[in-house]
Amino acid sequence: QVQLVESGGGLVQAGGSLRLSCAASGRTFSDYVMGWFRQAPGKEREFVGCIRTSGGSTWYADSVKGRVTISRDNAKNTVYLQMNSLKSEDTAVYYCAAHRTRGVVYTTSIKYDYWGQGTQVTVSS
Repeated sequence: QVQLVESGGGLVQAGGSLRLSCAASGRTFSDYVMGWFRQAPGKEREFVGCIRTSGGSTWYADSVKGRVTISRDNAKNTVYLQMNSLKSEDTAVYYCAAHRTRGVVYTTSIKYDYWGQGTQVTVSS
């Protein structure tokens, strides 16, 4: 089992920045690809981005590319989501998730084994 706890959400004005954190415990953090997803009211959960186990490679959704950066600190068992130039459409509950690498990196939520409880991000226009 892997336990994931997100933090750092809140209310921010459009154009502002936030950094979300996700602390992991329970298993070897470096064995897991870490992803960020979000879900806005009335919408399906969508992929934001993910990072390979070593942190050497990242993938992002087109909707956030150039505005967000995912990083991880395997020594601290933590993954981060830095979000800049926030827009009202970024308002959502943000979740971090983990899947065993198995040599591949997934961007679809169904492939992720563990999920955090989510943290609310609200961007006011």
